[in-house]
Amino acid sequence: MLTDHTIKFNKLLTPFSFLYGIGVRFRNQLFDWKILRTERYDLPIICVGNLTVGGTGKTPHTEYIIRLIKDRYRVAVLSRGYKRKTSGFLLADQRSTSKDIGDEPYQMKRKFPDILVAVDADRRRGIRNLLALPENKRPEVIVLDDAFQHRYVAPTLNILLTDCHRLYTQDKLLPAGRLREPMDGARRADVIIVTKCESCIQPIDFRIIEEDIHLSAYQELYFSRILYGELEPVFSGKAPRRTLKGLASTTEVLLVSGIASPAPLEKEIHKYTEHVTSLVFPDHHAFDRHDIQKIQTAFKRLTSTSKLIIITEKDAARLRDLPSLPMEWFSHLYCLPITVGFCMDREKQFQELIVKHIDTRIKNHPILR
Repeated sequence: MLTDHTIKFNKLLTPFSFLYGIGVRFRNQLFDWKILRTERYDLPIICVGNLTVGGTGKTPHTEYIIRLIKDRYRVAVLSRGYKRKTSGFLLADQRSTSKDIGDEPYQMKRKFPDILVAVDADRRRGIRNLLALPENKRPEVIVLDDAFQHRYVAPTLNILLTDCHRLYTQDKLLPAGRLREPMDGARRADVIIVTKCESCIQPIDFRIIEEDIHLSAYQELYFSRILYGELEPVFSGKAPRRTLKGLASTTEVLLVSGIASPAPLEKEIHKYTEHVTSLVFPDHHAFDRHDIQKIQTAFKRLTSTSKLIIITEKDAARLRDLPSLPMEWFSHLYCLPITVGFCMDREKQFQELIVKHIDTRIKNHPILR
């Protein structure tokens, strides 16, 4: 069964949630009434987003789709570039940093250097710029990262993610809860993925959640879980290769995280060693020299001869660019990559859905080829 989590709300903020809801509903109505214009495009545009703030796993699911289609089509990822230090449209290249394009786009460009990665808060302008590229570089498929609420663009396939431990049906609007918009916004989704499931998901869970979210006839429901990869040195060639399974029971780990939901990561590392010290920073935290000193102090407190620092891929993007990191970190600093897998033997079905959608769009608009 899915884990039963009690979701806490700030009741004092409920009146503000009511006012916030009025504003968001009015905005959505303006789009529904076509007072605010939604732009439609011929090429396949796949949106990966959610109804909530915080981590539902958008980045690993976006990367899953990239990995699936990058060898079949010319792919572009368009993101807002959250917390970047630049503005406007920017097409990433090998010199781009996380400050230029944001954590997630930087991570995706490092992982998939042959695809197009662009950032623009105005997704319509971003798409126009991508489609204005020379024909041999112009994308055949665009993946929109975190654009479910960006209704100025109409995706051809809308994928909505929801954390299995905090379903959007059990949440409340900001600021009392974490919903960006009322839960009926989920009706815009073609596919709903319940993320971060335990590996022991049962068919009964599928039925319970299907009833809970009132799945519409046109919608498909999937369940996914986090898959952890092997430890990777943050500075390639500076640290020996290590695996979680290969950690000694006496190994001490300093886990440093600046992500929305660090608890699953800490739980995973605890499977291999009991000696885990956790330093938690806010999501998308911009590390500075004071943070480096704090991490270094915590690392020096570890007394084992076998010790290391583990960070997430997104945190690695920010730390890697900082000057004057302690020299001993170069041989002790690792990141733990994550991917996703689909539960209930439905991975092939999901893959076929994505590829069929793209092929159908391109076939109906052959000029895209």
